[in-house]
Amino acid sequence: MMDVGTDRHFTWLKGVVATIFVLNVLDGVLTVFWVSSGLAEEANPLMDELLHMSPALFMIGKLSLVALGSVLLWLNRNQPAAVVAIFCLFLVYYCLLLYHLEAFNFRVLDRLVALLA
Repeated sequence: MMDVGTDRHFTWLKGVVATIFVLNVLDGVLTVFWVSSGLAEEANPLMDELLHMSPALFMIGKLSLVALGSVLLWLNRNQPAAVVAIFCLFLVYYCLLLYHLEAFNFRVLDRLVALLA
C-alpha cells in the first residue's frame, strides 16, 4: 500500500484532528443542552441511552469513542484511507456544528419575534 504525507503535512493533519476533538466537545455540550431543554432528541440510540442515564456519562462515552477513533486514524496516517477518514470525520462534526448553530439561531430569532409581536 502507498504511504502518504510528509512531516509538514502531518503537522497540518494534527491540527485537523485537534479540531475534531474541539468540535466533538461542542457537539456534546450542545446536544446535552438541546435534549435537556426538550427541543431535540439524540439520534444515536446508544448515546441516547447514555444521555438519559447521565449527561456526564454521555460526554465521557462520546469523547472516549471519538478520541479512540481519532487516535486509531492518527496511528495509521500513512495510509490514504486514514487521511480520507480524518477529513470525513472533520466534515461530519463541522456540519453538526453548523446544524446546532442554525437551530440556535432559529430559536433565538423565534423568541425575539415573539417578544416584538
